[in-house]
Amino acid sequence: MSPEVPPPTRRAVLRAGACGLLGAAAGGCGFMPAERPGPQALAPVKARVDGDLVYFNWADYVDPTVFKGFEKEYGVKVIQSNFDSMEGMVAKLNAGNRYDIVFPSAKWAQRLAHAGRLRRIDHSQLTESHAIFDTYTYFADPWYDPGSAHTVPFTAYKTGIGWRRDRLGEPSGSWRDLWSEKARGRVFLLDDRDEVLGMGALALGLDVSTGNTGDLDRITSLLGTLRPRLRGFSSDSYNNLLNGNAVMTQAWSGDMAAMLNQAKDPSVFGFEAPKEGTPINSDCYAIPWNAPHPGTAMLFIDYMLRPENVMKNIAYIGYPMPVAGSEKTYAELVKPFPECLVTEDELKGDLFFRNGSRAAEDARDTAWTHVKAG
Repeated sequence: MSPEVPPPTRRAVLRAGACGLLGAAAGGCGFMPAERPGPQALAPVKARVDGDLVYFNWADYVDPTVFKGFEKEYGVKVIQSNFDSMEGMVAKLNAGNRYDIVFPSAKWAQRLAHAGRLRRIDHSQLTESHAIFDTYTYFADPWYDPGSAHTVPFTAYKTGIGWRRDRLGEPSGSWRDLWSEKARGRVFLLDDRDEVLGMGALALGLDVSTGNTGDLDRITSLLGTLRPRLRGFSSDSYNNLLNGNAVMTQAWSGDMAAMLNQAKDPSVFGFEAPKEGTPINSDCYAIPWNAPHPGTAMLFIDYMLRPENVMKNIAYIGYPMPVAGSEKTYAELVKPFPECLVTEDELKGDLFFRNGSRAAEDARDTAWTHVKAG
């Protein structure tokens, strides 16, 4: 990856928070009781040019040269919009905005599918789909979308700890390293409810998505002992390490891989996947039920799955894409941080963040408020 390529900002502005029960209409996070889509709106989509591509994703999450290649091959334009949180994406959908392709994370894909907001995807219409579903069998029937009926996986990633070897040496390989006396005052946690509460849960041997109030009391108590040691909450993990604001930070694996492009000396930095377990997540391609050009969206998904485009995009964003044949490309990219790799066993380890009941989500919101307030 050349030094001229700008670092992705996909996670730098991620906001905290989550919403309650699937289909809830509370605030801007649930799904408004809009007119229910009919059978035709939810039917499988045929891959064909039916207009320009209206694209809605995190910023800098696709290599610009891949966009240009798609536009040239199919004679269409890519009309881009960006969101800065899953809640923001859903709020736009609730407001009636129409997009051809969106990129929900696993738990949000489940919410959208349950609410009847996604078109079905016929894998036989995707000439490259075998490169995912024949190799990464986990995604053939994921918990969040049985049979991958409405989604195709885009990326897979984990959460761990990044640190500066030149300041701290080698850590112990535990989430408890965040409490290191040597790092005191230079530690950041991600500004993300699920990630922070999930870290506390794993450190205590609890379920990563627990909404049990007793569990959450234990988590907030534990994190209360970390709060005075923190410099703050920030999802701009790799810049904090690069500029010295942090000597240790909770971090997404893909952002740590992207940091390698910016570091003058990568050996100064490290990334660990703590032994108590690391949260795993996946972002997905999905086509909203009211997409104006769903056929073009299908062509775009298929184009993104071509080996040459997978390689370009992995190098650009720093996040692995679960497509057969891309593994060596990503392994080479993250050679200094081998724990950035996401294996099939890790995908099956059930450490995804899950949707809870309304009461559980409210309890998690309350716990997060207490943690942030200190």
